[in-house]
Amino acid sequence: MKMIGLIGGMSWESSAEYYRLLNQGVRDRLGPTASARCLLWSFDFAEIERLQHAGDWPALTGLMTDAARRLEGAGAELLLICTNTMHLMADAVQQAVSVPLLHIVDPAAEQVKQAGFRRIGLLGTAFTMEQDFYTGRLAERYGLDVLVPDTDDRAIVHRIIYDELIAGVVTPASRDAYRAVIARLVARGAEAIVLGCTEIMLLVRPEDSAVPLFDTTTLHARAAVVQALG
Repeated sequence: MKMIGLIGGMSWESSAEYYRLLNQGVRDRLGPTASARCLLWSFDFAEIERLQHAGDWPALTGLMTDAARRLEGAGAELLLICTNTMHLMADAVQQAVSVPLLHIVDPAAEQVKQAGFRRIGLLGTAFTMEQDFYTGRLAERYGLDVLVPDTDDRAIVHRIIYDELIAGVVTPASRDAYRAVIARLVARGAEAIVLGCTEIMLLVRPEDSAVPLFDTTTLHARAAVVQALG
């Protein structure tokens, strides 16, 4: 079993889900006493969030590449960035180390393609929804037509992530707001919805959408188990 290195703490709520999913996946494949071999580098998300909203992506890239090198030095043989937004610097992280980085877009996009969908709606932070590092990979590598919410809906989705979900706050009102955003994407032609933020799975459930949901957290962790076990 390969040692999985987790770059987490962004937020710790979703990192805890990664830890649970990785261990459940290994147990399901190897037996009731088996668990995942993993290392966790957990950031103070307050620092990360401040730099994100200041637009200081070079500083964030430095923090991420440093974490990746430290995990590799500690024995990690496979790396995961446990957040969608910070895949903005995935290429820099991969270049900083010699072990493979499993990109969070790829397992989700592969599942979407296998299910036969082409036009998808994307929910995530404003950074993920509005910058090309994420939508571009979905479109260019996988030929997917990506719809993002309109300006007002993007603001709603982003606010709930940063004001509530990263703190583990889940409310019926926010679930209703996400349902409405999803419904508007479906009305525009989305055949499926990609939950492109690792905290959204804490709020949104399959019954909240008229079309299939693809949760990047779950799919990323599952793919990591497959790679770790060979």
